[in-house]
Amino acid sequence: MNEAYELIGDTTPGGILIEADHASAHVPDGIDLGIDPALLNEHIAIDIGVAAISRILVQRPGFAAFLGNVSRLVCDYNRDEGPKVAPGISDGHPIPGNALDANGYEQRLTQFYRPYHTALAELVATMKPSLILSLHSFTPRLQSRPNEQRPWHIGILYNQDRRGAALALDVLAREPGLVVGDQQPYSGTALNATMDRHAEAHGILYIGVEIRQDLIGDAAGQAQWADRMEHLCRQVLSMHAALG
Repeated sequence: MNEAYELIGDTTPGGILIEADHASAHVPDGIDLGIDPALLNEHIAIDIGVAAISRILVQRPGFAAFLGNVSRLVCDYNRDEGPKVAPGISDGHPIPGNALDANGYEQRLTQFYRPYHTALAELVATMKPSLILSLHSFTPRLQSRPNEQRPWHIGILYNQDRRGAALALDVLAREPGLVVGDQQPYSGTALNATMDRHAEAHGILYIGVEIRQDLIGDAAGQAQWADRMEHLCRQVLSMHAALG
């Protein structure tokens, strides 16, 4: 395990790669965010449930997972290189420890951001995944926007390359009772930095997924959604192959 990331599962070329930027709430020694430690259990610090789903999936044939190993408040890997990598505020909560000068930002980039993306680029180049599942989760309600409704169980995000998203939306539309968001609760045209860099730039098929956190906050929900993600990935690959 590297300080910036963790790689688990089967990296045989042609497999399915799960990529989860915000899988951990870890704050390394030497970094003080200046926040109530309880916030590290909240959505501002971690994509709740995605690490557990990833660990279930890598026990199944053909899955590997590349997981962020520090809190998104320490380093948000799903951003372009710059100040947003260390957010000064998140969902209304100030993050005093991220009031960094130029040297402070450079340290975060050098210690976490660049090693993460360098390792991911090398993994993609050697594994040549048939599909990347970019796995995120979202809070049912933002504290900064309490009146905003977030009814979706799952959202599919993408930027310019809609191939995987279109197939995923087709698969999910067949599930009775499932509320699916197309570019919801966020748009991949604005928040897709990791997939822009490691999938779209290389023409690699991918699915950008956001799962609502109250559905995957316990072991039963995580197991259910791991099954759903496996089915989704295999169906998308099958349909993509049929299209030639």
